Amino acid sequence: MKKGEIYEGVIEKVDFPNKGYVFVEDQKVLIKNGIPGQKVRFMIQKKRSGRAQGRILEVIEKSPLETREPVCSNFPACGGCMYQTMSYEDQLHMKETQIRELLEEALIQGGQIDENGNAAFEWEGIHGSPIEFGYRNKMEFSFGDEVKDGPLSLGLHKKGSTYDILNTDDCKLVHKDMTDILTCVREFFREKGASYYRKLQHTGYLRHLMLRRGVTSGEILVHLVTTTQEEYDLEPLKDQLLALPLEGRIVGIMHILNDSLSDVVQSDETRILYGQDYFYETLLGLKFRISTFSFFQPNSLAAEVLYNIVRDYIQNTSGMEVFDLYSGTGTIAQLLAPVAKEVIGVEIVEDAVAAARENAKLNGLENTVSFRCADVFELLPELESQGEKYDVVILDPPAFTKSRSSVKNAIKGYREINLRGMKLVKDGGYLATCSCSHFMSYELFTEMLRQAAKSVHVRLRQVEYRTQAPDHPILWAADESYYLKFYIFQVVHEK
Repeated sequence: MKKGEIYEGVIEKVDFPNKGYVFVEDQKVLIKNGIPGQKVRFMIQKKRSGRAQGRILEVIEKSPLETREPVCSNFPACGGCMYQTMSYEDQLHMKETQIRELLEEALIQGGQIDENGNAAFEWEGIHGSPIEFGYRNKMEFSFGDEVKDGPLSLGLHKKGSTYDILNTDDCKLVHKDMTDILTCVREFFREKGASYYRKLQHTGYLRHLMLRRGVTSGEILVHLVTTTQEEYDLEPLKDQLLALPLEGRIVGIMHILNDSLSDVVQSDETRILYGQDYFYETLLGLKFRISTFSFFQPNSLAAEVLYNIVRDYIQNTSGMEVFDLYSGTGTIAQLLAPVAKEVIGVEIVEDAVAAARENAKLNGLENTVSFRCADVFELLPELESQGEKYDVVILDPPAFTKSRSSVKNAIKGYREINLRGMKLVKDGGYLATCSCSHFMSYELFTEMLRQAAKSVHVRLRQVEYRTQAPDHPILWAADESYYLKFYIFQVVHEK
């Protein structure tokens, strides 16, 4: 077997994250973006040290698991929903098997085993999203072209491509209101002959269209992100958007000016063309005001399921004191407040702290939950020296970006913050922690937590594990397509 050779075979299994395996003459070949049971033609891309990796050229025969037709016209060119030809129940079953195998391996390595040497834990099954399609409350679409020098396109990146942009007019990840807005904006600028921003040359006007829509409220924010290299009268666009026959309601239209070289949505200046720069969403009966750049779980209904699980664990203990680090606008803190004695949130961003306090007041929780504006890394040593202990410590640190110089520092940062968080948990209390850095694999994060626990002389009994798809469309085709990892551990102090 050599690089460049072409073979055929059946994908026997797909492991996390999205790693399928085909056997050719007793040689195991890793293949991504496949479904168990598919017969595929593939080309060998890498072959070294007895390991081989291939790229699918063609699906010769469908898998028996592919029981329905694609619901999106861009399948499989777009990397957003690779398993949509499987029933949602089969998707959940495959993911549950993947997660359980990872968990069993990690627990055995960490010594959490029963008398037979098996992983000692209680498996509570998998929880699916309440709705399969149209669930995202936030979407960042990119301007570009599908082929070089083709007509203006607006949508998502073609799978495996940094530059080709697919027109995703019927994307099923979002509500139809959002795709109707996308079509309106694209056609407006096609008629104007506006240019899109070319990342290599750093020239052009149109960059992104960011949409946010409350799943429960139907309120919509529209953000047009451009450079300052061209100018257009946007009043006609505003009028066209407000005239669309939407199920929801546009409450704000913003023009964000962004001349940065990096390909991210950020604001050098924000101009409100219509309405306001915030909308409301409701989770578990609580109302949250969400602004343009506020972090909020992209699947509101699945977030309710996740947070309900956390609340159920906490309800088992009366008089609970909860310490929420990196609390942002206070979503988790306020959802826990009704079932806790006291919740304290800590966040370094002043605007986020102000928004959290405003949301707490909006929900009548100002006497149960409080927020401090402080640097977590500076505050924790101070609390540790004072002997402070809490029933529950929640860690939701910001993501670290993958680069050659930052990965080691990122791992060190995750280890340090989790280590200090463990020191603040009472014996028998709970640590809820997560990683949303897409380079931080399950194995790497688990090993980091194990080392941190060992250094502070505590044992972690894993009681919950969840994953969630990434928030940025370009990452859906990344190696680790489910990059948010959320854990709940019971912390047991070693005597």
